[in-house]
Formats: sequence, structure tokens, C-alpha cells
Amino acid sequence: MDIAPATIFTARTVHAQAAGPVEAFAVVGEHVVASGSPGALRERFPEAEVCDFGDATIVPGFNDAHIHIGLTAEDLLHLDLSHATVGTVDGLLERVRAEAASARTGGWVRGARYDDVKTGSLTRHELDVAAGDVPVIITHIAAHWGVANSAALAALGYHDGSEPPPGGDLGRDAGGRLDGRLIERALLDVLYPATGKGSSPIEPSSEDERLAGLRRAVELWHRAGLTSICDALTSPADVALLRRARATGDLTLRTGMLLAVDHYAKARELGVGSGFGDDHLRLVGVKSFVDGAIGGRTCLLSEPFVGTDYRGVQITGTSELHDQVASVHGHGDRMGVHANGDAAIRLLLDIYEDVARADPKPGLRHRIEHCTLIDDEILRRMRALDLVAVPFAGYPAYHGGALESWYGAERVGRMFAHRSFLDAGITVAGSSDYPCGPFEPLLGMQSMVTRRGIDDGALVGQRQRISAAEALAVYTVGSAAASGDENRKGRLAPGFLADFVVLDQDPLAIDPSGIAQVGVRHTYVGGRLVSEEGRAA
Repeated sequence: MDIAPATIFTARTVHAQAAGPVEAFAVVGEHVVASGSPGALRERFPEAEVCDFGDATIVPGFNDAHIHIGLTAEDLLHLDLSHATVGTVDGLLERVRAEAASARTGGWVRGARYDDVKTGSLTRHELDVAAGDVPVIITHIAAHWGVANSAALAALGYHDGSEPPPGGDLGRDAGGRLDGRLIERALLDVLYPATGKGSSPIEPSSEDERLAGLRRAVELWHRAGLTSICDALTSPADVALLRRARATGDLTLRTGMLLAVDHYAKARELGVGSGFGDDHLRLVGVKSFVDGAIGGRTCLLSEPFVGTDYRGVQITGTSELHDQVASVHGHGDRMGVHANGDAAIRLLLDIYEDVARADPKPGLRHRIEHCTLIDDEILRRMRALDLVAVPFAGYPAYHGGALESWYGAERVGRMFAHRSFLDAGITVAGSSDYPCGPFEPLLGMQSMVTRRGIDDGALVGQRQRISAAEALAVYTVGSAAASGDENRKGRLAPGFLADFVVLDQDPLAIDPSGIAQVGVRHTYVGGRLVSEEGRAA
């Protein structure tokens, strides 16, 4: 049998995340087969091609442990209403007006990544003026609430006398009338019905259309240095899309999946569980929810939001969540549960502890998605259960000083607690939660290191800062552990997958405030170039 030729990769700096210094590594097929000095590797592999990146820096491929490729593939087909794109509410409404004017009969106008704090307040009434009788639904950047116009509310069956669905709410004005806000399940069940409960009059995009959106997402994320991701809320339609993209060669990102819990029983009937798949597309575990969002201000807190008596929303009932976790745990599958607020995390820990006592499964490492607001007791309980924390990396940079206006300085000092997790010996992964936060891992690294807002320069939660080296480890070896891949991803060492990124500067050796500006020259997956100098390869 022919053996594939080796390629030796080297650069001025190689951060291999392996024991001892590494100056170069040799790749055969998709794997690293040796590492050491360039001279030693040339002697061992005399026929190898040598790829020397000169003064660049090589790091293992960035791995986003909690991102949403299925959701992003859909969002990229609709209006981008992010603050960077629209600037003001007037700019947002102008985009909605133009889209509504060209909408086909019966069509909906959809937009995503609206930020009420940076862009301004929006209600059904402004959308009514802009779009008339064309139904409009706009998703907040946190993806846990949105704003609909009157035509959309009517199509969804909501009126002033409507009761909110369990785990959701309907926004109202001072007079008690609907103001257009659909909160938690009121939004999720109609906008993302394939992930679980509910039905919707909104016509879904075709798989061909979503495949076009997925291609664009893959291109953007490779250009930022991502080589692996975990889609943290996957429906059967998403699985079909990802399988098709894999078959057509469009899914060059290594992709893990957290299957939406409502589809778990069917997966078990088919004999599918954690680890099913291969190194390119694989089921990591199962996803459920406790509470709402940080940026959307709906997370479940023990003390209310600043200046209010509001403590957030519990999305899934405690008994139902217990049954979900017990079922998944009982089959030996990994659970990833969304829990942001401290009250939500404690509720989830009660359940994790209960199922572990009833049915011990050492080595089955469940996850807490986001795991935002912690304290010493939470850390102790997490460590005892050997849980994996998957907190937001980029939220301090994106939200800046707004965080303290919502939660207060003391609580912000216990949020996105990378320092506390590492000090407590808890495995912590890198996560953007895009489209809810910026997807660029280098910006996530800068956010973890500096804890400064990119717009306002505000220093938030200073005591949770970590070093650049620790931040790189979070986005590589930490994320690999979150998906059970610690023995094949996250390091440039023999036996590991040859996923790596070539940077134009060393992010561990520069002023941390410049990490986000480090350029990604090349991105490799399995030793194959997938993105070069900002272009798809």
C-alpha cells in the first residue's frame, strides 16, 4: 500500500500546546506524525516537502465549542440588522422598508442581530410604519427574544388577550397592549420550530438556500481561523443540511452537534448517541435549556437585575429537565444544558448531582453551556462532578460597560469566569455563541485577556482576566475536551489531527489590546489548506 508523503511545516514560532518546545511538525494524511526541529524532521523524512512560513506564528486550529452553524446558515439569507450594519433605528427601519417593498405575496421579512442597547428601542409600531401589512419578525442579537409587527403577531395568533406560552412571555406597553416583543418560548417555538416544540406559519427556507448560507458561514469562520466547531442546538433538518454539505465538500469545518433534546428519543431508537459519526461530522451530545440570555436580560438570577425586581425566565420546568438529563445520562450520553444565571446553574447542579448519585458514570463529562454567573459554591460543585464549563469568550468585549448597568460591578466580577474556572481546576472551553456574540476567536482571546469593551473601553470583571497563553489553551485544548476530542484535537503533536492556523503575529507576545487585529494568513484542516490570506482556498 502506498504511504502518503510527509509535509513538514515550520515557522519562527510554533505554539503546539504540547510538552516541550516545538519548532516544526510533520504531517502525513490528516495527522501530525512527528514534531521537533526542522533539521531532525528533514533527516527522518528526507523526501518531505518543507513549508516554511518564515516570521509567522503557527497555533493549533481554533475550536468554537458553542456556536450555531444551522442558525447562521438561515440568518445569512435574511437581513443583517447588527449595529455595525444599521447604526441607528432609522437605518434598521430603512432596510426593513426596502425588504418589505420587494417581498412576495405572503412572504415574511426576517432580520437578525438587532441590538436594542447599541441601536435603540424598537416596537411593533415602528415596524408597522415601515412594512405595513407585510409580516416582519426581528431577532435580538441574544436570540432569546425578538420584535414582531402587527401583521406578524396576527399571523402567529397573538393578540392583546393572549396568554404567553410556558417558558415564554409577551412584551406589553404601559397600557397592557402587546408591544411586539416575543420573549423566549414565544419566539423560539415559532421561529425555530424544528428544534423542538411549536409550529409556525413562517415558510422555511429550502435546503438549497440554507446550503448557500452554510457555505458563506464556513468561509467566514475559516478566514477567522476556526477549524472545528460544535453546533449547540441541532435539529433533524440541520443534521440533513450538514450531511449534505459534508457529501458535497462544503463542510470543511470539523463539526460536532448537540442535538435538541426533543429529538433525542428518536435518535436513541436509531441507536445514535454521543460519539456517533467521524472526525468531520459527529454527535457530541444533547442540548436543553434552563433559562434565558445574558445580553437579552432574561437569565434566571437569585437577585434581580439592577434597578428592577425582575429575576429572569426559567424556560424548562424543573421536573421536565430532570427527566431529560436522567434519560440522556442513563444512556451514557453527554448533556449540554444552557444555564446562564446563578439560580439556573444551581438548579442544574441539583439535577446533575441527583442523577450522578442514582447512576454513577465516571468519565461521562456533562457540560454547562454559558455557565455565566458563578460563585465559590458553584465552582466547588462543578469540580466535584467534573463538569465542563462553556462560557462566552467575547461578551466582555462586545457588551462592555452595559454589563455593569444590567448586573452591577460585583456580579460582573463573577461572570464569564475564566480565571475562576481555571484556578478551580475546571475544564473551560472557548465559545462565541455566534450569532449572539462575535465569532472571531482572536477577539474572544483579547476579550478574555483584557476584559475591555471594544466600543467603550470599559473594564468589566477585571479579576477574571487570564493570560494570552491560557486564552489560547481555552480555544484549543479546552474546546477539544468539551466535545470529548482531547486525544485528537487541540495540539500539534504526534497522533493529533493536523488542524492549524498561520498568524502574522504572535498573539502571546504582543500588547493584548492588539490580539483581535492579528491577521490570519492561512487555515489548514487535516493538513489541507482551506483558507488563505482572507480568501477561501
